[in-house]
Amino acid sequence: MQTSDPRPRPSADFPRVFPLCTIFALLAAASVAWANPAPIHTNPLHHDPDVQAAFQHFYNLDYPICIAALERVQAAHPGNPEATALLLEAVVFQELYRQDLLDTTFYATDGFLTGKHPMPENLAIRDRIFTLESEVEHESDAQLQRNPNDVDALYARGWARSLRSSYVAMVERSFGTAFHLALQAHSDEARVLQIDPDYVDAELVVGTYQYVIGALPFAFKLIFGFAGITGSKSRGMQLLQDDAARGPMTHVEAATVIALFLRREAKYAQAITVVQSLESRYPHDFLFALEEANLRKDAGQGMTAVFAYQKLLSEADHPGYFPLAHVELAYFGLGEALKGQRHYVEAAEAYEHGAWLPVTGAELKRRSLVAAGKARDLAGQRAEAIRDYQAAVAMGADTTQGQIARRLLRSPYHE
Repeated sequence: MQTSDPRPRPSADFPRVFPLCTIFALLAAASVAWANPAPIHTNPLHHDPDVQAAFQHFYNLDYPICIAALERVQAAHPGNPEATALLLEAVVFQELYRQDLLDTTFYATDGFLTGKHPMPENLAIRDRIFTLESEVEHESDAQLQRNPNDVDALYARGWARSLRSSYVAMVERSFGTAFHLALQAHSDEARVLQIDPDYVDAELVVGTYQYVIGALPFAFKLIFGFAGITGSKSRGMQLLQDDAARGPMTHVEAATVIALFLRREAKYAQAITVVQSLESRYPHDFLFALEEANLRKDAGQGMTAVFAYQKLLSEADHPGYFPLAHVELAYFGLGEALKGQRHYVEAAEAYEHGAWLPVTGAELKRRSLVAAGKARDLAGQRAEAIRDYQAAVAMGADTTQGQIARRLLRSPYHE
């Protein structure tokens, strides 16, 4: 079932992780919407006060409380695929954050697609994710047997498939399986928009698909084109911007994707504006503050980036300021910023501090130790560099970072 919401942008619905590409685009979209209001359709469950309250915890990265609340929502709505999909989303994001995989630094280049970056999988969590996703498919299929045009069921199934695809790609690194799931997710969400163009939340998956395929090199586009897979960067960005402006449930996710694309395209000033606007809404979300510091580093803002990381770490020291802060991510960024300013010893200390925190994920630990070794080499501290490289090798000699460390054990790093 779907309901119509005539408001151009719901005042308290859930943003998820970054707004529009620029404030100007946001204002332009809002002015158009007010001048010519369009209906926005969404699942009625998205307006449930318990769901909204749960996602306030979601945006503060307080996943245990969010998950507990969504488990109660699922129990109160048996057979509703969207209730299960919302719970699945929280479980997936909790696990990605636990493994330090929600920092966009890892995806700002194509490095995460190449090389060996094994993630230690928690089999119990994996099984729960796969069980929940299968449950969404079963519940959606039951509704679609009664009504093949049930957009709520199609949307829930497509969203669940996209979440499983993200987990499979980022944790299991099984890109073939992830791509197959992504195609299925796109098929569902494209069908939603075909049936109901005002079901704005579905633009997230379709817009991302369009942009990514459209951004491929020509040779790959040609290959995919023979398989009937086509896309357009401009069309994808248009859909994502519309979702970021009007989507009742996915407008922050849409803007998060926009922010990542802006970062990959080196449009740092626009991305910083985006992140700052979201920080003003969620000042206790650790990832938003981290992203601003990351962007300032990538933009070459030198000591401004260093100060941003230091401010973030200082805030994280205050109990309760961030409900869940993975400061190891900030220490890695601080090391990168200090290294860029040629403060090599201080950079190495930041990398090493983050690497040896008990919560640091395996891949980030290896990356941090290799980076620390490089900084020690640049500072002329070869013995300390060797220590860091040896530690990285011990944590995975056959990984990409382990292989780099083995090579640097033979000869010092030089820029």
